[in-house]
Amino acid sequence: MKNRTLSIFLLVASLCAITTSAFAEPEEGFYEKHDIRGFISFGADYRGMRAAYANYLNRALFSQKGYMIDDIDEETGDTTKVAVADDQISKYEHFNDYYLGMHVEIGAQYHQFLTWFDINFMPTQVSEKPASKNSAGKDLYDVKWFSYGIDWMFGWKLFGENTVINLIPSVGIGLSLLNIHFGSKYTFITEDNEYVDVRNRYYSVFSPTFNSQLELRFSFGPFSFGGYGGYRVVRFDEFDVEGYKFGDPDNNGDTWFIGGKVTWTFLSENQKKLRDKL
Repeated sequence: MKNRTLSIFLLVASLCAITTSAFAEPEEGFYEKHDIRGFISFGADYRGMRAAYANYLNRALFSQKGYMIDDIDEETGDTTKVAVADDQISKYEHFNDYYLGMHVEIGAQYHQFLTWFDINFMPTQVSEKPASKNSAGKDLYDVKWFSYGIDWMFGWKLFGENTVINLIPSVGIGLSLLNIHFGSKYTFITEDNEYVDVRNRYYSVFSPTFNSQLELRFSFGPFSFGGYGGYRVVRFDEFDVEGYKFGDPDNNGDTWFIGGKVTWTFLSENQKKLRDKL
């Protein structure tokens, strides 16, 4: 997983270096920097999780768990560790395989070419606790999960730079952060046979991503409205829970999506000069 994440970072760094060197000398005529237009977009979409993703999350968060508690012998006073199961975990409502995704995109356009950073996030998904405590006397919490990330996207306007209707395919790479919150302070046993207890906090794992989408855009002056759909490939690793490797390596976190966005494209320097002359 570390090697894969490092490869993603190296690829992004390489692309940055190539892009910087390619556009660093406008005086040589490769491009005209005063034609570059910035833009910002806001979007939301319906995201469907692959079955492997949804099943893994529900299995990881709602499978049988328990605690190691001290049992004291009343006659000898000896203390032994005893495993006690959480009798309330089966009463949590499992998560759906879909959710609302939200996006803020910040980028630049040079004629028909576009590049941008897609900052994506979502509302926290919550399964409320069925009781305040279980039969073991342990506190229960709401089980929660959410993810957020960023993708560096590259797109092309197929029908020209300034057409009212356009079709824009795009691809990109990035990172995603998956966060989960357990329903109680469960006990796990590490590879070193040590007992560790979950804390009342989120546990997270970084994942490399590959994103592809197709947008149908309608432009009206500086503002445009688009509908889009696509597929985002995510592979996330095990969680590190207080030193315990929780979950499975190389998990499928893919999602498909369909949604809409509104984009505000700013004037380029040349367009501003032309406007000031009129």
